[in-house]
Amino acid sequence: MKTRVLLLALLAIAAVSVGVSQTRMPERPVRQAVRGVHGAVAAGSEYATEAGMRTFYRGGNAVDVGVAAMFAASVTELSHFGLGGEAPILIRTKDGKVHAIAGVGTMPKLATAELFRKRPLQDGEVELRGKNGDTALKGVIPVGGLMPALVPGMMDAGLLALREYGTKSFQEEIAPAIEDADGYAIDEMRVQTIAGSVEFFDLWPASKAHFMPNGRVPQVGEIFRQPDTARTLRAMAEVEKKALAGGATRVAAIDAVRDYFYRGEIAHKIDAFSKANKGLLRYEDMAAFKLQVEDPVSTTYHGYQVYKPGFWSQGPAMLEILNILDGYDRTPMNSAEYIHRATEAMKLAYADRDTYYGDPKFNHIPTEVLLSKEYAAERRKQIGARASMEFLPGSINGKVGQHPALVDMAHVHIDDALIAKDTTCVDAIDADGMVFSATPSGAWLPSVIAGDTGIPLTQRAQQFVLVPGNPNELAGGKRPRVTLSPTIVTRVSDGKPVMALSTPGGDDQEQALTQIILNALEYGMNAQNAVEAPRFQTRHLVSSFDNHAWNIGDLMLDERIPTSVAQELALRGHKVSIMSRYNNGAAPVAIKILPGGAIEAGADPFYNRSAHAY
Repeated sequence: MKTRVLLLALLAIAAVSVGVSQTRMPERPVRQAVRGVHGAVAAGSEYATEAGMRTFYRGGNAVDVGVAAMFAASVTELSHFGLGGEAPILIRTKDGKVHAIAGVGTMPKLATAELFRKRPLQDGEVELRGKNGDTALKGVIPVGGLMPALVPGMMDAGLLALREYGTKSFQEEIAPAIEDADGYAIDEMRVQTIAGSVEFFDLWPASKAHFMPNGRVPQVGEIFRQPDTARTLRAMAEVEKKALAGGATRVAAIDAVRDYFYRGEIAHKIDAFSKANKGLLRYEDMAAFKLQVEDPVSTTYHGYQVYKPGFWSQGPAMLEILNILDGYDRTPMNSAEYIHRATEAMKLAYADRDTYYGDPKFNHIPTEVLLSKEYAAERRKQIGARASMEFLPGSINGKVGQHPALVDMAHVHIDDALIAKDTTCVDAIDADGMVFSATPSGAWLPSVIAGDTGIPLTQRAQQFVLVPGNPNELAGGKRPRVTLSPTIVTRVSDGKPVMALSTPGGDDQEQALTQIILNALEYGMNAQNAVEAPRFQTRHLVSSFDNHAWNIGDLMLDERIPTSVAQELALRGHKVSIMSRYNNGAAPVAIKILPGGAIEAGADPFYNRSAHAY
């Protein structure tokens, strides 16, 4: 009670200090939206969008553009994403159909939940200062090192997207990434992350040699070279070249590249490195991995069809949120009522996520119930005038699943350098209505480089839980329920594309993307204003990363949201805190098709996202 009184007092003081701020005009946008008639690409960095635009200028479609941008990002956005990571992808084709590619690797077959429950943590797996060897530290999935490595999923996702829906060769697509691997001017973010990873690199010599040439941290603006990565990518391109020279079709040549990576030399090198370093990943895991195109899930909202990846991701949570909000009348954007309703809907959807979502190949997911309007109507009844402090999974066929928050889970301190470094984003739309949306992630710094391949391995297994019977319980051959979640929006009336959007942000992804959709489609904002506008997020959920922590009743508001709104939300029982626009939990991009056919793109300016159109 004292804490709440203090908060209200501080908010009251702030309200006095800002004076007329409640009535001032909205801030001028930091950037203007970019627009074109041929196509647009938006991504996590200029290196990625530049690769995409090069592909557009050479006649590529949106899939060609998206894949090229993603490959370039994997060798330049090292702090957040690498070649051995993941990439869920959604694609809309000219015929109006939307397809999903999981892009998430499987846990090695040698892994079991019981192994991790009993296994003592080792140095560099959650801490860097010699505490991990304590045998008391058990029952935690490592967040660093080799043990949380899955089969790399991004490469097969990109190759499958290119094979099925692109027009270019792998050699053309990988060319910008090879140039970047040969040497690119490294930026502040990457240098800062490398500098914070030095202790980890002392445990992994191949990583140290890769990220610290000449034994030192690169300087900002220095040309950073990755010769092992460039050699691996060139070898992959040469496989395609030889296949085409031998009379193979474009599709067969791309398949040859897939086989070289997952069933050829690269797979054998990763296997040998893992064995030599007491990891779980094996050649057999790599060889068995082969993605297939699958159906997305979707719902309708106010005349729009919103598509998300399946229940191996958290994507369906957005659909649940929209279904719940669908039953409310419109209120002013970022008013107390608007934020309260949306926050409470998010809490309910995320409780379902943490209770019922998991790899559908290992679980029966009640998809029809969770995504139905009838279920949403029942969930809506659970939203009251005050903030809920409970975890409330829904009732499925008369039964309520066990929420992980009610289970005793091991918790240890996670070293700051090892805490999950997030994700990037790539979206593209062309004039023919093809749409590409991806959320590439994993193998972020500090990562383990697999020997001389130049490939950083992912740490994604940390998104499993060790709760017995939970759909997301760790198991060999299984995919973790990931946070990665691209989005495509079409019109219900004619199926034509409306938007593509994606963001980093972990558990905040669905929250941020929901707000951007509402900003753009409900409140009429352009693509840039929609991603730049103030947002909010709740942490009243079980974190998908690191310690799987939760913060009951927590509500974080962008500093630009009026103080009067923060005061009212606190009075409703929310545990309000204020976050900077430069550290707001997400860094999205969005592309929107205007009624006249122009293509408009926006990118978060507070985290140096990039968008181009022509």
